[in-house]
Amino acid sequence: MSNTYLDTLFGLKGKVALITGGSRGIGKNMALALAQAGADVILVQRNDSDAVKKEIEAVGRKAYIVVAELSDRAQIASVVPQVEKMGLQIDILLNCAGIQKRHPSTEFPTEDWDAVLQVNLTTVFILCRDVGKHIISAGRKGKIINVASLLTFQGGVTVPAYAASKGGVAQLTKALSNEWVSKGVNVNAIAPGYIATDMNEALIADPTRSRQIMERIPAQRWGSPADFEGAAVFLASNASQYISGEIMLVDGGWMAR
Repeated sequence: MSNTYLDTLFGLKGKVALITGGSRGIGKNMALALAQAGADVILVQRNDSDAVKKEIEAVGRKAYIVVAELSDRAQIASVVPQVEKMGLQIDILLNCAGIQKRHPSTEFPTEDWDAVLQVNLTTVFILCRDVGKHIISAGRKGKIINVASLLTFQGGVTVPAYAASKGGVAQLTKALSNEWVSKGVNVNAIAPGYIATDMNEALIADPTRSRQIMERIPAQRWGSPADFEGAAVFLASNASQYISGEIMLVDGGWMAR
């Protein structure tokens, strides 16, 4: 199998990816994977920290930062116009940023519900809408990748807002795919299982819950951010041209149990 064939199938040279949540964890690994595959990267961050930008540039790709607070609708709506003013054309959108709030449902604060739904679902919608229009109006093809969750399929415990937001991400992904795949924009999602990141620190620190989780994962380990690199490149590349509206589980076999 030649490198030329693999480059044609999986290579992203000449593509530009807009990424949220790329400064740490799963998002950082996926951002670096897309860069390794040849894409230039625009990082949407709440500040201008250039640590990941430098790592992307170290693999020979261009990297840019757009500063925007994901909880602020006006700032999110300004992202694509800022990119266009930079003279860049977006080919790939990766919505990875997300937040989590844990409370018993009888005591779940409305303000925490609003915060989670804003970042995890409404912001995802705004960026999908604006990037979708940006790609389609230019007559180009593109890929949108949202990040869902096991709680897209399951309810979880003490996380009603997160579960609702990730269920919404799945339905949004399917709805946009129905409209856009015929226009050349594939819309899919990746659903992580239990991954050893800071979002799951509370679960990892709970010996009983951590043991229960490990016992159910057929792979017999928590996932790592590196486990998402191949999935991101696959869904961003030509290899997935006839795949749209799908939720790809990366969960060590959890949902098959």
